Amino acid sequence: MRKMLPAFLGTAALLAFSWWVLPQLPDQVATHWGLDGQPDGWSSARFGAFMLPGMMLVMSVIMAALPGIDPLKKNYAFHGSVYFLLANVVVLFMGAVHLLVLGSALGWPVNMRAVLPVLLGALFLFIGRMLPRMQPNWFMGIRTPWTLSSEEVWRKTHQVGATSFTIAGVAVMLVGVLVPNAFATKFMLAAIMVGAVWPVVYSYLEWRREKEEASRP
Repeated sequence: MRKMLPAFLGTAALLAFSWWVLPQLPDQVATHWGLDGQPDGWSSARFGAFMLPGMMLVMSVIMAALPGIDPLKKNYAFHGSVYFLLANVVVLFMGAVHLLVLGSALGWPVNMRAVLPVLLGALFLFIGRMLPRMQPNWFMGIRTPWTLSSEEVWRKTHQVGATSFTIAGVAVMLVGVLVPNAFATKFMLAAIMVGAVWPVVYSYLEWRREKEEASRP
C-alpha cells in the first residue's frame, strides 16, 4: 500500500474537495462530452462528485495488491518502481479528469475540448516512455499470448509499443488543440486505436517469426 501512497493521498484530497463543493453543484452534472466538445451526458450531483474518486480508491487498492498475486512476481524486483509509478500516474490522471468535471459544473472556464486531449496525449507519452522498462508480468504492459510466451517477443513488442504510444500521444495533443472540430476527435480516436492495436499485431508477427526461425534445420 505504501507504494501507492500518492494515489491514496490524491484520492483522499479529491474526496474531501468533492464533499466541500457538493452543496455548490447543480442538481445535474455533465459527465460526458460529445465529439463537438459539448456535454451530452448528465448525472446527479452526488454521483458526479463521488463516482470517479470511488473508482480511484478501488483501483489504488487493486493495483497495490496485484504484484503479490502475479505468477511472475519475481520480475517486480526489476520493474516494480515502473509498475507503481505508472499505476499512480493512471490513478492521478483520473483525478485530473474529475477536477475538470467538477470545475465545469462549478462554472470554471474549462475548455474540455482542448484540455482533455492534452491530458490524454500526455498520458500516452508517459506510457510510451515507461513501456521499454516493463518486465514480463500478467497485469501491466502489452500482455498478449505471444509476449507472455517469449521474453524476446515481450522486449521487442514493448520497444515498438513505446514508439507507437509516443506517436499516438503527440498526434492526440496536436490535433486536439490545433483542429477544434468533430473530425479532429475522430482522428484522435483513430490515432489511439492504431497506437494501441499495432503492438498487439506486431507481437503475433514477431512470435510467429521466432517460431519459424526456431523450426528451421
